[in-house]
Amino acid sequence: MLVLTRKSGENLIIGDNITIKILEIKGDTVKIGIDAPKEVAIHREEVFEAIKEANRAAALSPKKIPTLPTPEE
Repeated sequence: MLVLTRKSGENLIIGDNITIKILEIKGDTVKIGIDAPKEVAIHREEVFEAIKEANRAAALSPKKIPTLPTPEE
């Protein structure tokens, strides 16, 4: 893990197309802005974990394959 110290108004650059800007620091809270391409998913950790759990539960649930109507002869 890379650990950096930044001040309000300073940025971090990830790769060629992701910028993280430190917007504000108040007490023990840091407000950040993230500029990334739309195809890059960005989630808070607790939301990401909930998505993973929902996907896991869906993958383990019994599959219901719909039956297609057959043409009448």
